[in-house]
Amino acid sequence: MPIRISLDEIETLAVDRLCAAGADLAQARPVAQSIRRAEQDGVRSHGLMYLPIYVEHLTCGKVNGRAQPQMSQPRAGAVVVDAGHGFAHPAIDLGLPALQEAARACGIAALTVRRSYNCGILGHHAKRIAETGLIGLCFTHAPASIAPVGGRIPVIGTNPFALAVPDGAGGARFVLDQSASVVAKSEVILRSRRGEPIPEGWALDAEGRPTTDPAAGLKGSMLPSGGAKGFGMGLLVEVLASALSGAVASRDASPFSGPVGGPPGTGQCFVAIDPDAFAPGFVDRIAALAEAIQAQEGARLPGARRVAARRRLDAAGIEVDDDLAGRLQIQKN
Repeated sequence: MPIRISLDEIETLAVDRLCAAGADLAQARPVAQSIRRAEQDGVRSHGLMYLPIYVEHLTCGKVNGRAQPQMSQPRAGAVVVDAGHGFAHPAIDLGLPALQEAARACGIAALTVRRSYNCGILGHHAKRIAETGLIGLCFTHAPASIAPVGGRIPVIGTNPFALAVPDGAGGARFVLDQSASVVAKSEVILRSRRGEPIPEGWALDAEGRPTTDPAAGLKGSMLPSGGAKGFGMGLLVEVLASALSGAVASRDASPFSGPVGGPPGTGQCFVAIDPDAFAPGFVDRIAALAEAIQAQEGARLPGARRVAARRRLDAAGIEVDDDLAGRLQIQKN
């Protein structure tokens, strides 16, 4: 029977497991908080499911659990953080305050992170920027899993981007978070673990043929959302999160799952824009845009499902199936 645990218990469990695998508290806490937020949003593929992978990567050396990220600011509007092959989250935490300060001074600023790792749900970082009254535009690349349209060999990752827009009251009016692929690769990994098929149109096998077998899809290529247009979006992310940041290219990065290879060395790029530097009335225009979307029956703002899940799961807690509970050594009450 599945067990149910609270969000506080999830965060405590994650800190304990990460520290036991060799991470210090400075590295473990931000990752544990990210796992908590993912479960709170109902995005199971980025929550507790990923904790055994994080533990494995600490143990085998793909992540430096005691890394101390280093920040520099070579230009007024440019902030750079070297994650030192540690988790992405503490490196991002280090750079965001400087990014926000630079954006207010210059109107727009960018933060790049290199020698980094999986940063969890990208939209969470964009939302943090929006909560300070700035537009947050974020990019992260990943180990190659998408082949160019017409090809078979992956050259870019699922390469998500996220946009969060401030509401003028300390929150985000909406958060758009999507990847270049039809679905996040972690969703295919999740179904592979459960022995469940994937829908047709998610992936190709190693020979370039459509497949509903998640294991074959993981050996082949994820399909880009919208065909060539989706691949183009992923290429944009590759330029900003990988090439601009000085990170390892997606095609050379080791996988975010399994012990093969050394540290992935991937990167992120975060752009913060101060609307007040450009034209008055931004918040009112965004409110009107949101209303035009929400006023239509059946329509919703990006991120609305996660907001609804957050309200529901805050009180109900999180259900953990027997397989994951066993891997995490969660004891039933």
